[in-house]
Amino acid sequence: MYIAMNRFKVSTGKEEMFESIWRERETRLSDVPGFETFNLIKGSLEDHHTLYASHSTWHSKEAFESWTKSRSFKDSHRDAGKHRHLYVGHPVFEGFEVII
Repeated sequence: MYIAMNRFKVSTGKEEMFESIWRERETRLSDVPGFETFNLIKGSLEDHHTLYASHSTWHSKEAFESWTKSRSFKDSHRDAGKHRHLYVGHPVFEGFEVII
């Protein structure tokens, strides 16, 4: 199993807009081979931002990497730059192989 996460530092006061974008977006993940689950998780409020992470689980790292090279991935991320004003810095990707 493989876990893929993107960490987002969302500017204070922009949290509702950020969450709304994720709630309303069209997702095609359930049709992707090897995809298992997705969650958007919310962390703590810091000085100037709230920490969020997109958390998806995959059957394998290879399944995740195949998706990142697909048309579905490109379509899902084509408007990502439109929301830069919501973030403090760039999103940070983290990938993990599940051991236990």
